Parts: sequence; structure tokens; C-alpha cells
Amino acid sequence: MNYQSRIERALSEATPPRPQVPRSIVVIGAGGIVHDAHLPAYSKAGFPVAALVDANTEKASALANTFSVPLATSSLDEAIRKSPKDCVFDVAVPAGAILDVLPLLPDGSAALIQKPMGNTLEEAEQILALCRKKGLTAAINFQLRYAPVMLAAKHITDAGLLGDVHDMEVRVNVFMPWELWTFLAAAPRLEILYHSIHYVDLVRSWFGNPQRVLAKTVRNPRTPSLAATKSLITLDYGDWKRVSIATNHGHKFQDSQHSYAQWEGTEGALHAVMGVNLDYPKGRPDTLSLARTDEGWHTLPTEGNWFPDAFIGSMGSLQAYVTGDADTLPTSVEDAIDTMRTVEAAYISSERDGVALNR
Repeated sequence: MNYQSRIERALSEATPPRPQVPRSIVVIGAGGIVHDAHLPAYSKAGFPVAALVDANTEKASALANTFSVPLATSSLDEAIRKSPKDCVFDVAVPAGAILDVLPLLPDGSAALIQKPMGNTLEEAEQILALCRKKGLTAAINFQLRYAPVMLAAKHITDAGLLGDVHDMEVRVNVFMPWELWTFLAAAPRLEILYHSIHYVDLVRSWFGNPQRVLAKTVRNPRTPSLAATKSLITLDYGDWKRVSIATNHGHKFQDSQHSYAQWEGTEGALHAVMGVNLDYPKGRPDTLSLARTDEGWHTLPTEGNWFPDAFIGSMGSLQAYVTGDADTLPTSVEDAIDTMRTVEAAYISSERDGVALNR
């Protein structure tokens, strides 16, 4: 099989996991992410949504009407009573509310929990312990790894088409309207915990856990009331791999904005544009480009974007696992705890590390 045929085969296999027979979903939370990504993804995938639960009944009803969800309620008990017994719960609430919601779920149920897995590593460990105690089949919604361009990039790499991958770089230089998430206004941790955590998890999906984490996260003088929104993170995978994440969410100069992940191997490179960060929340298309060592860049045919298509993969992965259509649950709470440990290491490094110059 020639190189082009191997590329075409890898692209054809880069599909998100799905159950053969989808289970009904009870969505807990009616915020912007549910409107922009969760419900559009489930509608596109044909995943049935049985109920939408939110303390703000008016918001829940409006969203339910938009997406033809049969039940909107402020009562989780009502949603549980009126939904199929084997329904899957989509816990789409702020991190600080996760530990309030999980005890209300039926023991032994399946739940997709919004990232991050708590506001701190301590909360993440409590969430993990609670999931184990209740016998929940639980995953964290680290959906970036399921974005079409990321699935394609991973399949191309796993097919050996880049050779030995020795460099991975994530760069995000954009203007993010943080005011869209009012609960972040007073958050003591912001950029790494709520945004770069996606890239940390993406890196882990490629290379596993790093040996060390070196990081610095800083505030932006244009948004003095917010916690840090600019970060540099280096993940140490030994002498032959350079893995870095660089973000600046206060960059208003559109001609120099960018949002991408890039991989370099001994025989080629991949460049994936994450368009949702550009002109958020409207966004721009995702693209994936490939270069061989003796050729220029060319764009590969991929369909769909991080928002909403990646959310098909995160929910589909959980459903495929609980229905027996898949043997693994890649973003299980048992795995996601290591993403949280890596994030915690980044914050500790930012506070403590560095070598002072003596004069």
C-alpha cells in the first residue's frame, strides 16, 4: 500500500466511538456549553435526550424547546423517574457543583462529567472516591481528543506515517471573552484549569503521563479582576521529545491570532487548527495539514469541528463502553485523575519553580 493510500485509510478509520443502540441522556445543566456543543452534538449523532434539568426552569424550558427535548425540569428526581432506567447522565455543571450532583445519581449509573474534574486535585480525588463508592461508570468530558482533526492526526501517527514523533506544540494566541462564563469571574484558577487542561489531556492521550511539569501562568493587565489567563507549560518526556503548551487569551490583534496543535516526526509533520478559539464562540473551521520531509504542506480532507463534533466522541465513548460495544473508556475518572494531577503540578511549578539570578 502506497503512502497516499495509507493516509486515506487512516482518515477513513478516524471516526468517533458510538454505541450500536444509543441510550437516552439526562442532561444536568442548561448553560452555554450545553446550548453550543452538547445538544447540537447529540442531535447530530442521533443520541436521544430524555430530559434537561436546571435550577432555572425558564432557561431549561427554552433550551428544551429549541432541541425538542421532551422534559425540562428543575427536579433531578422527576427527570430520573420519567427517564429510562438505563439512561446516561450528562453532568454539565461548574466544577464546584459536581460533588453536589453526583450523590443524587442512582448507584451504578453511567455519567459523563464536565471538565475540569473539580476545582482542585483534592476535589478530583473526592469525585473519584465518590464514583467508586456509588459504583458509577464515569468519564470526564475531555472531548478535544475526539475532535475530527485530532482523531485523524492520531490515526495517521499510529499508522507510522510521521515516523518517530519527537515534538508536539500547542499554541493559542487569541482573544477569549471570559465574561461569557460568569462563574469564572472570581475563580482563583482560570486558564490552565479551565482551558489548557484540554491540551494537557490531549498530550496525555498521545504520550501518557509526563516525567515532570514546568509551568508559569500569569495575569493580563487588560483583565485585572481575573486570575491568570496566559500560560507556558512544558511537559517533560525525556531528552528526545519537546512538548509545550503556550496560551495567551488576551490577544486582540486578529492578524497575528492563531490556535493550533502541531506534531513533528522523523518522516513528516501535522498541523491542526482549532478554529473554535478564533472568534469565539462563533469560531472558524478546523483544518488538518500534513507535510512530509521532502514536500510542502497540504490540507487533508476532514469533516466537522471541535465544537460540536468532539462531544459526539466523549458521550459516544461512554455509551459504547456501558453497552459493551467498546472494551475501554479512555477518559474514565480513573484516567482523568492523572490529567488533574498534571494540572496541579503545573500550578505548583508556577508558584515555586525557577532559578533566581544572583547579582
